Amino acid sequence: MAVQVAVCGPSRCGERDRNLAHELGRLLAERQAVVICGGHGGVMAAVAAGARSRDGLVVGVLPGADRVGAGPDLSVAIATGLGQARNNVIVHSGDAVIVVGGSWGTLSELALAMRRGDVPVVQLGDGWRLVDAGGHEVPGVRQARTPAEALDLTGLWA
Repeated sequence: MAVQVAVCGPSRCGERDRNLAHELGRLLAERQAVVICGGHGGVMAAVAAGARSRDGLVVGVLPGADRVGAGPDLSVAIATGLGQARNNVIVHSGDAVIVVGGSWGTLSELALAMRRGDVPVVQLGDGWRLVDAGGHEVPGVRQARTPAEALDLTGLWA
């Protein structure tokens, strides 16, 4: 079975996160990984476009009960009717979870991935930095500066 990587990020993002996500998608496709994302705009659209630029397989897990608004670079669009609860499906479908950027929905995906506890979780670029009451970073989320480093930190291709 192919490696599956869940990529999470906001539907609205800046140019830097868009570029990071596009490059991440391209690298995932080059490694024959299936990309799983939320299937809409922003980071999700960028990772899908990057993967498709290398003929990669991209699965979009949509919040609505139909495929309206599905990104054009998806290979498969799954309409769930689950709303934001679809985030749980996304993070439980990956052999690793890579988070690009930050929004409230992205934070929920990061938290669900950490609660899952059995896959690597990587934060790529600027986004959420989780700290405890003492201001110390919460252990567990691996921090990457580049898409290549994010893939290395998953350990899936070691």
